[in-house]
Amino acid sequence: MFENSDALSGMSSDDIAASRRFYEGVLGLTVKDEGMGGLISVQLPKGGAVLIYPKDDHQPATFTILNFAVEDIDAVVDLLLAKGVVMERYDGMDQDAKGIMRGKAAGRGPDIAWFTDPAGNILSVLSS
Repeated sequence: MFENSDALSGMSSDDIAASRRFYEGVLGLTVKDEGMGGLISVQLPKGGAVLIYPKDDHQPATFTILNFAVEDIDAVVDLLLAKGVVMERYDGMDQDAKGIMRGKAAGRGPDIAWFTDPAGNILSVLSS
């Protein structure tokens, strides 16, 4: 049914301009204007896109909505921190000084660190 369809994810923002600046300027991704009521799309590095639409009463999700798999999580977290991104801290998660939860060494999944975009949407960077 959908094998030939282009799929994309979507999320809302209460400040599209701030979202654009973050995804382009901080994360270095390509952002396109979709021309429909302020919609933008963030182009993902290996294909696909995330549509971001304006919503005045936006409420961010309480879970991670976008994950970026990287080869060197320490280097990427260092770059994010240098750009002023704050890593999220969660009670009950054993995170190091950088905010990285080291799951690989403990056999509990990937190393992962969380951060938010300007609208409070939770993103992560995780070891590939």
